[in-house]
Amino acid sequence: MIEINLLPGADKKHKGRGAGFSLRAIGASVGARVRDPYMLSAVFSVLVAAAGIGGLHLTQTSQFSALEVRESEAVRDSARFAVVLKERRKAEAKRDSVVRQLQIIKSIDNDRFVWPHILDEVSRALPPYTWLKSVAQTAGSAAAVPAPATKDEKNTRQDPQPSTEPLRFRVVGNTVDIQALTRFMKILETSPFVQNVQLARSELVMVDGKEVTEFQLDAEYERPDQGVITTAPVSLSVR
Repeated sequence: MIEINLLPGADKKHKGRGAGFSLRAIGASVGARVRDPYMLSAVFSVLVAAAGIGGLHLTQTSQFSALEVRESEAVRDSARFAVVLKERRKAEAKRDSVVRQLQIIKSIDNDRFVWPHILDEVSRALPPYTWLKSVAQTAGSAAAVPAPATKDEKNTRQDPQPSTEPLRFRVVGNTVDIQALTRFMKILETSPFVQNVQLARSELVMVDGKEVTEFQLDAEYERPDQGVITTAPVSLSVR
C-alpha cells in the first residue's frame, strides 16, 4: 500500500517531541544522581576546597605584599641607622679620649702642689740646731707616663696614664742633738702629707771642727683627705 504524507511537517513535530522526551530523561537521570548524598558531599567538598584555596591565596598574596613593604622600609631604616651608629661610635671614641685626657690633667693638677706641701711640712717639723743639706725625690713620679701597648693596640696611639706609684723622697741633714732628730721624725709622721718616715742612715761627722750627726730620712708623700686641705680665694688688684 502506498501512503502519501499530506502533512510534511508532522514527522518533524514527532521527531521534536522525541528529542524533548530525551532531554527530560537526561534531566531526570541527572536529578536522580544529584539526590545521591555521596555525590552531594563530593561536590560540596570540592567547592569548599576551591573557596579555601582561593581565600588562602588571596591572604598569602596580601601578606606577601605587606612583608615586601616592611622589608623595603627595614632596609631603608637599616641604611639610615648604620650611618647614625657609625657617627655615634666616633663620638663615643672622642668622648672616651677626652675623658682620659681630663683625668690626666686632673691628676697633674692635683700633683702640682706636692712639693710645696712636702717642703712646707719639712720646714715646720725642723727642730732647732738642725739644718738640711738636701731634699730629693727617690721614687715615684707625679708626671703622666704612657701606658704599655697590647698586641692588638701596637698600631694605635696610646693616651698617657697617670702614675700610681707613691712619691718617695729623701731628707739629708745634720743635727747637734740626737733627740732633735727623734722629734723631727715624730713631727713628720704626724703630718697629713707625709707617711712612712724611716731613718736610713746616721753617723757622726766633723763640720767646722765640731762633731755633728749626719742623718738620712726616707719618707713617702701621702695624699690627704679633702677636708684637711684648706683653700682660699686669691684676689688680684687691677690698675
